[in-house]
Amino acid sequence: MRSTHSGYTRLSKVHKFSAAGLTAAAAATVVFAAVSGGTASAAEAHAVKPVAWSAGSFGETQQDELSTYADAAAAKAKAEAAAKVKAAAKAEADAKAKADQERASRSEARKPMKPAAAAKPAAKPAAKPAAKPAAPAKKAYADNLDGWIRQSLDILHAKGVPASYEGIKRNVMRESTGNPRAINDWDVNAVNGVPSKGLLQIIDPTFKAYHVEGTSWDIWDPVANITASCNYAADKYGSMDNVNSAY
Repeated sequence: MRSTHSGYTRLSKVHKFSAAGLTAAAAATVVFAAVSGGTASAAEAHAVKPVAWSAGSFGETQQDELSTYADAAAAKAKAEAAAKVKAAAKAEADAKAKADQERASRSEARKPMKPAAAAKPAAKPAAKPAAKPAAPAKKAYADNLDGWIRQSLDILHAKGVPASYEGIKRNVMRESTGNPRAINDWDVNAVNGVPSKGLLQIIDPTFKAYHVEGTSWDIWDPVANITASCNYAADKYGSMDNVNSAY
């Protein structure tokens, strides 16, 4: 900007820079002329074209570069500030997490310990059911007079009927001489149609009335015949031991 004061014109910074540029250009022209043998005329010297930039354009370029540097510096500062804020926030979060963890650990340490659970007693194996006692082996008896008397005695005693081996055998020998198929077809019973039969000569009605459970219903069966006869004698005489004649 040009301003007048006290009769002279003041040059601005731009104007001074332009004048300096022109002076340098003129000096360059003179030197060039001297080197070339001084053949160039003054007009030619003045005809040298000025440098292709001006002080104004140079100032604008510098201003743009300064603006660019300033913007970059501002962006860098902003980024650095943001990074610091982020780092500070992370540090604060980490510190808070650590404090929470330490507080939880202290709280857990203060909890009373639970007593150890008592060990459960081992379950007892289920008791096996008691084995049923084996059935006693069936007693074997000889298929003869001795065996028949002994088997009959076991049945009678199980039923509570009194009798003895000697009393039974004595009466058997008197009544039938030990023949299980003996029959009386001449006494009063035979006359009445109910002859005495078997080892102890018992009639059918008496046999059926004094039959002992567990024996055959066949009057000719020697064990059934002895057992029913002894049951009748026990009822009438107290025991077959008390019988010494026809009964």
